Amino acid sequence: MIYARSALKGLLNLFLQSHCPLCQRSTSRQVCEYCERQLQQCRLEDPNKFWQQPIPVFSWGIYGGSLKRVIAVMKYENQPQISQPLGQWLGETWLLNSPIRHQKLTVVPIPLHASKQKKRGYNQAALIAQSFCQTTGLKFKLNGLERVRETKAQFGLSVSEREQNLAAAFAVGQEFRRSPPTFPVLLVDDIYTTGATAAAAVQTLSQCGITVSGLVALATAIKNP
Repeated sequence: MIYARSALKGLLNLFLQSHCPLCQRSTSRQVCEYCERQLQQCRLEDPNKFWQQPIPVFSWGIYGGSLKRVIAVMKYENQPQISQPLGQWLGETWLLNSPIRHQKLTVVPIPLHASKQKKRGYNQAALIAQSFCQTTGLKFKLNGLERVRETKAQFGLSVSEREQNLAAAFAVGQEFRRSPPTFPVLLVDDIYTTGATAAAAVQTLSQCGITVSGLVALATAIKNP
């Protein structure tokens, strides 16, 4: 599967070190029971709260507290295995609550630029999307989108600066250039903030006649729709 080397390293760390990457408690799981309870407290009561135009967003939780911490550990502390339970929880919530859960969809993760992915070793959005698809049974397309322009970190930028930063950042990926998707696309990302990234991705796909039903995010930083 994707990023086999990083996933294998994560699994080896899990079984050899046997400690929770968040609190260092001894555990045989990706995240210990104590930290999982803390994470579950970050869940949104209504994951469809942001499912509205122009870009419908389905979110598992609010970006803050334990959820913010676990995403940071996954991304910046070389803990890709954490994506597996996070994607599973997101998928289970989708199956129970999504307004279009019975619709056939093609799942596409928001990509990293090749240079950033090489440095990190994996794309956390892709790993979450893969686990999400294993849970939901939806079709996974890793290379539906490509990030063709390296952008600055979005953190600290205004809405207009984020939009400028992402201008022409994406292109339709090789899988869709060869064979456009039969079903509408469902984008997956780890965090949804201002929507600038999602809007840029949707615009790129739409210009090629590819329909996007919405975006699924593990966490959203927007508290009110």
